[in-house]
Amino acid sequence: MTENGLTTLLDSGKYYEAPRWHDGRLWFVDCLARTLQSIDPSGECREHATFDDDTPCGTGVLPDGRLVILTMFRKRLFVFAESKLVPYADLSRVAAGVIDDMIVDGRGRAYVGDLGFKLPPPPDRGADGRIILVMPDGSARIVAEGLRFPNGIAISADHRRLVVSEMDGGCVADYEIAPDGDLKFLRRLPCGREPDGICLDSEDAVWVAAYAEDAFIRIDATGKEVQRIRVPGRRAIACALGGAGQRTLFCLSAATSHEDLGRGKSSARIDAITVETPGAGYP
Repeated sequence: MTENGLTTLLDSGKYYEAPRWHDGRLWFVDCLARTLQSIDPSGECREHATFDDDTPCGTGVLPDGRLVILTMFRKRLFVFAESKLVPYADLSRVAAGVIDDMIVDGRGRAYVGDLGFKLPPPPDRGADGRIILVMPDGSARIVAEGLRFPNGIAISADHRRLVVSEMDGGCVADYEIAPDGDLKFLRRLPCGREPDGICLDSEDAVWVAAYAEDAFIRIDATGKEVQRIRVPGRRAIACALGGAGQRTLFCLSAATSHEDLGRGKSSARIDAITVETPGAGYP
C-alpha cells in the first residue's frame, strides 16, 4: 500500500496502455514491448500475444467477448480469439495520421482516434484530429473532426454520450451519440494538462489520466475537479474501472517523458484503489 492509497499490482513493464476490465481480468497492452497482457486482482499476469511489426495501443471488447486491439502506424485493428490475432479492419485509407486510442461500445461499434499527423508530433500541429467509426460490418467513416490530439475515449452505458480527451487541448470533448453512431459536439470540459486515457462512472463523472500532472483526476459533468490521486514522479497514462462492483480504479503510469519515450526509455506500473462510485459504460 502506498501513501496515496494505491496498491501496486504490476511493476515490470515498459509502457502500459488501454486497460479494459473483462471476464474477471484487466486486459492491457505494453506498447513498447508490443504485447497483449492481462492481470487478475491478485496480481497474476499473463502474456497473450505479441505484435511483430507494429505498436499496439487502443483496445476494446466486442459484445461476444472477443478483444479488439489497434496497431498505430499500419492503422489496423485485430481481433484476439482462440489465442490468435485475426485481422478485423484496415483503416489505412481512412485515417489521415497515426491512430491511437479506441473503444468498442456494447453494440460492437469501434470508435478510433486519428491524430491527423505522424509521430513524433510536428511542432506546428493544429486541430487535425478526428474520430473514425468502425461498424460491425467493417465499414468505416469519420464522425468527428477538429480535435487537438484525440486520446482516450469513453462511452456511457446508455450509448448516448461519448467523451474523448484532447491531449493538446487540456480538456475532454463531450458528444451526443445519434442512433446510427454519428456524433454531435456538445461542449469541452477542462480536465488537467495533457489528458490521456479516461473512463466514466455511474455519476457521469470522468476519470482522467493527466499525463503532465502526474495524477488521476475525477471531474464531474460540469468539468469541476472533485478528486485527485497523485502518482508523484510518474506520468499518468490510462485508467479503467473494474473489479467487484466496478469499484476498483486501475491506474496505469510510467516513469518516463516525451523525450525518453522517443528513445524507448520507460518503466510502467499498474496500481489499484477502491473508489466510492462504480464504473458505468465503456470502458
